[in-house]
Amino acid sequence: MEYRDLEKYDYRLPKELIRKCGVEPRDSARLFVYDTGTDTVFHDTFANLASYLPERAMLVLNETRVVPARLMLSKETGGKIEAFVLANEIRDARPEAGEMPRSDESSGSDVSDPLIPILVDRKCVPGMKLFFPDGSRFEVVSQDENRFFVRLHSGKSLSDLLDAYGETPIPHYLEDAGATRDEQALRRRYQTVFARSGASVAAPTASLHFTDQVLGSLAGKGIETVRVGLDVGLGTFASLRPENFVSKTLHREHIRVSEAAAERLTRAKAEGRGMVAVGTTALRTLETVIVPGADTGMTEFRPYSGDTDIFIFPPHGFRSADMLLTNFHLPKSSLMLLVEAFLRDKGAKRTLVSLYEEAIREGYAFYSFGDSMLIR
Repeated sequence: MEYRDLEKYDYRLPKELIRKCGVEPRDSARLFVYDTGTDTVFHDTFANLASYLPERAMLVLNETRVVPARLMLSKETGGKIEAFVLANEIRDARPEAGEMPRSDESSGSDVSDPLIPILVDRKCVPGMKLFFPDGSRFEVVSQDENRFFVRLHSGKSLSDLLDAYGETPIPHYLEDAGATRDEQALRRRYQTVFARSGASVAAPTASLHFTDQVLGSLAGKGIETVRVGLDVGLGTFASLRPENFVSKTLHREHIRVSEAAAERLTRAKAEGRGMVAVGTTALRTLETVIVPGADTGMTEFRPYSGDTDIFIFPPHGFRSADMLLTNFHLPKSSLMLLVEAFLRDKGAKRTLVSLYEEAIREGYAFYSFGDSMLIR
């Protein structure tokens, strides 16, 4: 596939099908099921997900947390400046608890490490100080293209400051559609019920439909869940460029697969159990860490904590997941290409765009707060 083929992944979406906020309860969202073996489409609700999965399947969830990364700060002149903390790029913000940098004022150095990458909405230069309402501040140290790197000067951690003063980031298309800016509502609704670690600036949206009731119904069918982590960055919304197809790489995102998770995934694969990737983030993680076994030659999953820049587009031979649970994605996006590659690898008779066109005719909601699609 080449860059010019992206035009095949365009489609027209009526504005009324961009859902501005999540439905309640979460599992009342609609579920579009495409069976590639029979070329059949089913229409249902997410609450009935277990009915479409084989017994003893393994469901792979991305447990990353969305952080309130958007800040309104003050310059020394008193003017306001909006800063967007690229929390997913702070490499030391990776413990299980998801703690972020804290400046060491007790030592007298008043310097935190590592530097924190941010985006700003107006002129900014190294040496500037950007103040939080409580007097904590960022000091701008350097610039790299459109990013600035700052040090935190505060007796509080960055996590505490974001919790106190940050706003939950939502995609611009939701803001343009008039989505709610009720911060407390967004913090609850733009977060999965099983979020635990890491730091994302966008939600793994395929997981937003899960409820405790759905997880209970899956467990009742003997379906297990295993958790991995991929911290979603703004790159997920970036337009594709010709060089992406030449290098076969995308933006870097941090992933985590624990030793226990890798062992469970490897065992499930060896037992021939159906593996369901929940979202493109989970599938991208699985395809990064699956490798041929050193001794047996059989595929196994390796524990890993580090970056992935894998770009999955047609054709691609998937080795990890047998099924994919995902949302309806933006036109000509890397996410669409990943899902199309999955369809082709399973020998689907329909293209992703044709499935989207059917979903549009049926009135499915698209994008972050939209409905769900299961490909099996």
